[in-house]
Amino acid sequence: MSVLVAKLGSSTLVDAGGNLREELMAARVRDLVRVLRQGHRPVLVSSGAIACGLGRLGIRERPAALPDLQAASAVGQGVLFQRYLDLFGAHGVTPAQVLLTSSDLERRASYVNARNTLQRLLELGVVPVINENDTTATDELTFGDNDVLAAQVAILLGATWLVLLTDRDGLYVDGADGAPALLGDVPAGTRPADVPLADLAGSGIGRGGVSSKIASASMATAAGVTCVIGDGQADGLIPAVASGSHVGTRFRPQAKRESAFKLWLRYAKPALGRIRVDAGAARALRVRGTSLLAVGVRGADGQFGGGDAVEVVDEGGVLVGKGISALSADEVRVIAGLKSEEVVARLPGAAPEVIHRDQFVLDGD
Repeated sequence: MSVLVAKLGSSTLVDAGGNLREELMAARVRDLVRVLRQGHRPVLVSSGAIACGLGRLGIRERPAALPDLQAASAVGQGVLFQRYLDLFGAHGVTPAQVLLTSSDLERRASYVNARNTLQRLLELGVVPVINENDTTATDELTFGDNDVLAAQVAILLGATWLVLLTDRDGLYVDGADGAPALLGDVPAGTRPADVPLADLAGSGIGRGGVSSKIASASMATAAGVTCVIGDGQADGLIPAVASGSHVGTRFRPQAKRESAFKLWLRYAKPALGRIRVDAGAARALRVRGTSLLAVGVRGADGQFGGGDAVEVVDEGGVLVGKGISALSADEVRVIAGLKSEEVVARLPGAAPEVIHRDQFVLDGD
């Protein structure tokens, strides 16, 4: 049974006056119920809590102060989920409210717990309705969308499809006649900067408005998930994706899928520093897939602890990959360039590798 993750953003759910588009919500719930009836497992990532809260609090204009936004979210999240309870309930389907923060996904144990809980909900025929916990988290309030969260949920669940719903029917490129034309397919492995978007800034939607969607699509497709960017107001689009129809802009998935641990390391675990390595160590990591030993280390930047994720860069500053450091930044500086026996003498009990090969992912691999 395939998992489909659909994301509804504020620009789709909320009108110019800051009010929820009730009919649109009802229509997208109908679509998700159709996907469930098709035998798939739908998951909804939904914005809209702040808009609901502002309405309940009688605040007409969106405030700029973070505490005001978080207060509105605290009030609005219950209102929003109650609407989903009513809408799904009308079809005899039970939704579940799941609030996540980036820190929930940064920690491996809570990442696994979140995955197990979501998988169990899906097995029970429940539709998870996921949102960033805006009351305590600031990323969503700063960046204004849940695209990255939706991609991470799709990766976490090993989804077949990720559907990012927006106010357009897809992405556009410059057509042969110079007019914008719908971009139907994006090949697997395409980097975000290489997506040839048309300049639609005159309409208020430029590259900045879709950059997070393209980045999120690239994340998901690298994990083997097909991503579709499509019109959030189009009836039947979500079931069409689940049926294999080609709608909107489709980002094709890469054939090779990494282990769940390495997907978590690559996309959910933030790097807290950098380890600089010499040419020989960089080559060994890239070509032979070895562990990183102290002898190949040239230095460390930042303050990180053992167990934190770090970027590994070569002598030219080019990113080699990302891994879990067995040592703190200060310890790495102490043993940089030393042979294994010298490391033991300098740091008794230290791990034999700075980064074990099983806890390292190459950039672009």
